Amino acid sequence: MGGIGIWQLIIVLVIVLLLFGTKRLRNLGGDLGGAIKGFKGAIKEGETKDEPKNDKSVIDDSSQTNDKK
Repeated sequence: MGGIGIWQLIIVLVIVLLLFGTKRLRNLGGDLGGAIKGFKGAIKEGETKDEPKNDKSVIDDSSQTNDKK
């Protein structure tokens, strides 16, 4: 009751297959896969640009302590 069963999913899949055809669905899957691959590549490229190239930009706080008491 209320949940989608396996038979309902199979019927929907058959209807979609009949409406669009296998060639169009295959092209759609290829386009979607290419878009996901491009998106992942852009994310990785953005992460490498954000990383600092040297560790001199990080300041070590332990060397600059104030010993005033």
